[in-house]
Amino acid sequence: MLEKIIIAISAYFKAHQFIVKNKLWKWILISGIFYAILFVAGIYFFWQSSSNIIEYLLAKVELKNWLQKENTGWLSFIFIFGHIVLHLILMLFYFSLFKYLFLIIGSPLFAYLSEKTEAILLNEAYPFSFKKFVADAIRGIRIAIRNALWQTVYMVGILFLALIPILGWITPLLGLFIECFYLGFSMLDYTSERKGLSSPQSIDFINRHKGLAIGNGMAFYLMHVIPVIGWIFAPGYAVIAATLSLQMTVDKAA
Repeated sequence: MLEKIIIAISAYFKAHQFIVKNKLWKWILISGIFYAILFVAGIYFFWQSSSNIIEYLLAKVELKNWLQKENTGWLSFIFIFGHIVLHLILMLFYFSLFKYLFLIIGSPLFAYLSEKTEAILLNEAYPFSFKKFVADAIRGIRIAIRNALWQTVYMVGILFLALIPILGWITPLLGLFIECFYLGFSMLDYTSERKGLSSPQSIDFINRHKGLAIGNGMAFYLMHVIPVIGWIFAPGYAVIAATLSLQMTVDKAA
């Protein structure tokens, strides 16, 4: 799996060269600016409400009252650290919901950008078909909804695990891997569809190449470390990198 993760991350560097060479900046900026605006707005409103959610959860399990009665230093440390961990888990949960909303809205554009990338890569013509365009978009939306449901199940489980002292400290890392996998999954499926794979076949294929999905998602979120520019470039780069990494895997297996 490590080899596939490396392939997926290195595909981002190839994607940059591919974008520059083929002058695809227009498509990168269209999706990126829209994403960045939604991202900033979402972060603001989420941060305003997340503290109330944490206080509600702690009140339900009566953990805060118990710690106040015990009044020991090491328990207070665990509580503060756990509070931070819970905030991180909620942030990942927000990313999940926001990500799928954006994937559903942007599905037609991502499907087109993935197809355009493969057409240039293989030097083949893909005549525009409105019927196929709509079918690709619908499939992208279905995959996004399917992944959103499964990831929500996992993230709710992780959220409760985060309430357990010490054991809950690993949950942000676990949640991050799940988040990366399902983001990369959606990006890879656009190419899987053109390879003739049905939705069940695509799910099976990507599950057997989890590293490609995880690596694609990891690089996507690493780009968010760069304020504004990273947020704008991340979606388009992720689509093109996913197309390139899957094509490299297919070529290597051939």
